[in-house]
Amino acid sequence: MTAIGYALFETPLGWAAVAWSDRGLYAVELPVGSAEATEKRLCKFVPGARAADPPAWAREAMRAIAAHLGGEQVDLGAIPVDVERMPAFYRTVYEAARAIAPGQTVTYGELAARCGSPGAARAVGQALAKNPVPVLVPCHRILAAGGAAGGFSAAGGLDTKARLLAIEGVSMRRAENLAFAFDDPKRSAEPKARR
Repeated sequence: MTAIGYALFETPLGWAAVAWSDRGLYAVELPVGSAEATEKRLCKFVPGARAADPPAWAREAMRAIAAHLGGEQVDLGAIPVDVERMPAFYRTVYEAARAIAPGQTVTYGELAARCGSPGAARAVGQALAKNPVPVLVPCHRILAAGGAAGGFSAAGGLDTKARLLAIEGVSMRRAENLAFAFDDPKRSAEPKARR
């Protein structure tokens, strides 16, 4: 395995971190509350990563992620990711998820069908739960059947998922049973092709 470097960076939501290899971003840690907490969480997820000065392409990725978290319309699809360590099915899921445009959502079942595995919604959910690069692989855009939130394994859980969707113009409200419900008029729209 190649050496993994990491760096912290400030976003409008707090301190985030990225880890990188020579193939792309290896991990993204969304803000946890403090720079120290974010760094600790990233280092637990990527043992052996070393704090380092990011290469120019990684600095640009950090700038783009911060801009996106601040509500700017930024294309994150061109940022290289290194998910080679993940199983082949997971990589297929991540590639299909990256094709979902900002502000649009699909269900786990719809994403499974796009991956050529209709009926594999649960397996898609398992792949997304292991997503090492949230926001770049936009697992927040994947919902459970009926528009329920489903899960979200990144820091902050469903509250972070709601916040990321709100940044993209998808509003969400709490239902009486405390589950999240979404008001997304674009939900059924076909995603735009990635450039």
